[in-house]
Amino acid sequence: MAGTETVPAWASRPMRWFQLTLVEDDPAHFDLAFWLDYFKRTRSDGVCLSGGGCVAYYPTEIPFHHRSKWLGDRDVLGELISGCRKLGMSVLVRTDPHATYDDLQVAHPDWIAVDADGKPRRHWATPEMWVTCAYGPYNFEFMTAVHREIMTRYRADGIFLNRWDGSGECYCQHCVANFKSATGFDLPRGASAPDHATDPVRRAYLAWSRERLVSLLDLWNVEIRKINPEAAMIPNNGSGALISLDAVETSRRAPMLAADRQSRHGVAAPWLIGKTAKEFRATMGAKPVIGLFGVGLEEQYRWKDSVTSKAEIRIWVLDAVANGMRPWCSKFSATLHDERWLKGVEELYGWTEANQRYLTHEKPLARVGLVYSQQTAWYYGAAHADARVENYALGWYQALIESRIPFEMVHDRLLDADRLAGYKTLILPNIAALSDAQCEQIRSFVRNGGSVVATHETSLYDELGVRRKNFGLAELFGVDWTGKAEGPMQNSYIRLEHERLPGNALFAGLEDAPRIVNGVNRLEVTPREAFAEVPFTLIPSYPDLPMEKVYPRVARTDISCLYLRKPAGRVAYFPLDIDRTFWEVLSEDHLKVMRNALLWAHDEPPLVEVGGPGLLDVTAWRNRGSITVHLVNLTNPMAMKGPYRDFFPVGAQTVRLRLPRDVQVKEARLLVAGTSVAIERSGPVLTLTVPSVLDHEVVAIDV
Repeated sequence: MAGTETVPAWASRPMRWFQLTLVEDDPAHFDLAFWLDYFKRTRSDGVCLSGGGCVAYYPTEIPFHHRSKWLGDRDVLGELISGCRKLGMSVLVRTDPHATYDDLQVAHPDWIAVDADGKPRRHWATPEMWVTCAYGPYNFEFMTAVHREIMTRYRADGIFLNRWDGSGECYCQHCVANFKSATGFDLPRGASAPDHATDPVRRAYLAWSRERLVSLLDLWNVEIRKINPEAAMIPNNGSGALISLDAVETSRRAPMLAADRQSRHGVAAPWLIGKTAKEFRATMGAKPVIGLFGVGLEEQYRWKDSVTSKAEIRIWVLDAVANGMRPWCSKFSATLHDERWLKGVEELYGWTEANQRYLTHEKPLARVGLVYSQQTAWYYGAAHADARVENYALGWYQALIESRIPFEMVHDRLLDADRLAGYKTLILPNIAALSDAQCEQIRSFVRNGGSVVATHETSLYDELGVRRKNFGLAELFGVDWTGKAEGPMQNSYIRLEHERLPGNALFAGLEDAPRIVNGVNRLEVTPREAFAEVPFTLIPSYPDLPMEKVYPRVARTDISCLYLRKPAGRVAYFPLDIDRTFWEVLSEDHLKVMRNALLWAHDEPPLVEVGGPGLLDVTAWRNRGSITVHLVNLTNPMAMKGPYRDFFPVGAQTVRLRLPRDVQVKEARLLVAGTSVAIERSGPVLTLTVPSVLDHEVVAIDV
């Protein structure tokens, strides 16, 4: 199972990483003494240094392994490693195999990536270079030799792999032959089919490309461990449902992983780095999860030597730390064009080092799990995975943040009883593609007292995206799909049935609302039973133009918009996309309905409650000898589109913790304010007050 392997000390010990990504002319310009001193000042205990691939920063002896033109007689990599070892740092060497030069292309034209028209690919940003094929001999032979050489010379702790997994689809002779041999198909060409389930060739290609990369990782791990048995390949990869790499298989092979979400770009919330942390932890278990952050703007124009605001760097790193990540600062170019970021990173790293005892997070105090599904993105979402998959999850994530409910992410291929043992409630945000076995795992979870909140097309497709005739979880939902769907719906509403259910908890915050806006897409379903509670009913669409025609044609129906059951645990099913619509329009009414449905399903007193003004990311952890509650203040006019300019403090926050009666509390401190805080205890409930939060506060309770 992922997350159970022994983690070597070089991976488990470091709490602050630093990546120095050299550019080719750095050997002529960079100040070695400055960087070693900066690593020391920042208390960095792990480092990632550029080694080879596109450019070698050491005197390589491998033909076609391009040495930096400015290297001369130096061994820059060796000098850096020697200095970092003297500082007691763990050392990873970074390689990047995605591009090469004319001499290799002439000698080995079959190692170059080929486009669908059969043309070798020039590099899109550096035209004098060629794009390499990730699935053929360049990686399997040439880069294997590079990795062996680096490990033999320097005995690094591991290799950090950048852009190792390809630059789009390749049609070189090796890919054509290997795919044909593995699947019997010719490589698919042309635009991706919108529905992979109807295209067996495209589906086979997705599986083949993932398996090919996993076999590459296995090969590299075998080869470097012949030299250093504790070494490991650390693949650079993203997170969540939308990535093409198999997160479960990658996590099984790595003692630690660095999540490369360097900063925000476009319209994005600062909690995205926390979401990334939770996604990695879902597959990594207790193994270290590292948050790789940059100091520049992360936009499509790729200003790699830029510097963003100090406040933006702080909120990104603080939310990562609050969500269990160890920070990893990534700096492009050892030549400093702009020094404004240096002090801010030093302050952040100094604070984490001073409070490290409380930041070695061991177990999250979360009883709610938000499920995400790569197979749903691959086979159901396909070319529209953002809209059909990710936006549902983002809606729930925003709702949980606003509701201050601590939660974790759960990978849908890790739904076994052991993995789910700590959860009371699972949220299934349009997890459309589920196998029969996965559906049974969810049913078993409910039979054993767990609860489920599900939306829209959850379980309507099998694990390969083939639509079923009915929900795989129809018995659990208590409804059957009629085969009909409606959407996008214009001008449709949800009626709140106050008369039938006066004072119902599902109307909390909506006591004066007779109706609210509907979702945009819904499934038509037939109930299998008479439901005891039908709090929300459908008001069908009616014309929205001309204005004289905007009036309901049907004032009231008995069609439910939320099905509630109590088979053992509790089940709440929305046959509509309320979560996706919430992310699109951020209606407060949708937030309240989603929160109320979750609280109805969860049906147990919260372990952690935080009351007070503002938008906060609340996380809670059990550590060795302590409990910590992080309050990250996201209240900011730039909360949905950075970068932050400044921070705006929020007022007093009341924190309540529910602890077993036998847990003895010694004292509580506020780690950012640096003060003690008074605790009131009434039975299992501890109550304390945080006077204010500027950017971040940590309540640390010694037990």
